[in-house]
Amino acid sequence: MEFQHSDQPIKSSVLILLYPGTEFANPKFVVTLRRTYEGIHSGQISLPGGKFETSDIVPVKTALRETYEEIGVDPALITIIGKLTELYIPPSNYLVQPFVGFMDSAPLFFPQAHEVEKIIEIPVNGLLIEENVVMKEITAGGFQFQAPTFQIEGTTIWGATAMILSEFKEILSRSGS
Repeated sequence: MEFQHSDQPIKSSVLILLYPGTEFANPKFVVTLRRTYEGIHSGQISLPGGKFETSDIVPVKTALRETYEEIGVDPALITIIGKLTELYIPPSNYLVQPFVGFMDSAPLFFPQAHEVEKIIEIPVNGLLIEENVVMKEITAGGFQFQAPTFQIEGTTIWGATAMILSEFKEILSRSGS
């Protein structure tokens, strides 16, 4: 199912930031718990990212800038290894371009207190465990549909973030990771 978006969606980018866990063969990625505020994405689990600014020039720069602003990771330490399919989020009119990046070592996080309540590190292999995926009924844009929700190590990831991670999971599954 593909939602039709408005003529002027708000362009944004997010980053799936991969880095070695305690074992190099078991990398992790980071999500954040957003602060509670007056807004549609308040208190949600999300990938680092945000709205495109003209100074970014290209969407990947948005993902890197926002990752630095939200969790304090230096963009110079991140190697971009790919991008996923753009995703339109009807309730907020955002058109999100996800990128995948990698770091050679575990990052030091410096969360931006105004936006980030908590940094959560998730093992990548948690995406591949079928028992961690639960389908949830979603209503958006006048449609009802089933969408994946990840429940990994006490963290529930749903909505657009889960949809992005589902595509990433599919890529991992196909690569034999």
